[in-house]
Amino acid sequence: MHSHKIGIIVSSSRPTRIGTKVATWVGGLAPHGAEVEIIDLAEVALPFLAEAELPATGNYAEASTVAWAERVRTYDALIVTLPEYNAGYPAVVKNAIDTLHAEWNELPIGIVGYGWGGAAGSARQFGEVLDRVKALRLDGPGLSFGQDLTPDGDFLDAAPADDVRGLYDQLVAAVREKVAA
Repeated sequence: MHSHKIGIIVSSSRPTRIGTKVATWVGGLAPHGAEVEIIDLAEVALPFLAEAELPATGNYAEASTVAWAERVRTYDALIVTLPEYNAGYPAVVKNAIDTLHAEWNELPIGIVGYGWGGAAGSARQFGEVLDRVKALRLDGPGLSFGQDLTPDGDFLDAAPADDVRGLYDQLVAAVREKVAA
């Protein structure tokens, strides 16, 4: 069986963020045989829209863009752990998407939101962006403070681990279907 490489994106760069705890929890639920790697956007040196040409041309000139494109291409699928800030998602993850173009086409990308109300607003908005770049969007659970985890990122017994496992099942199935096509 092919070992699937799945990147888990920490999409917050706030100093007080809990995204790394969420990504670690999500990574710990990966299926046996999957290779999981956490991608912390706070550590990815990616200037905001620095390319001279539109990403759709694929003519990446900036070293940071080339490195990001090469890194994204190494994954069979991604999961984005997504907080909600002021009813939206963080700018750093929008920039990570907007910097590239073809790399997102048909790439299975799952969303695991977290925050008050399970980050429903940011997950919906981010899903629209993934649809626009033609990624294969898979909606995962929204983790709610007080029900699934604490505002400090400590997970409660009620956290929907089975829903995350189901998201992994969908991602793996999508990768297999893509490879078979």
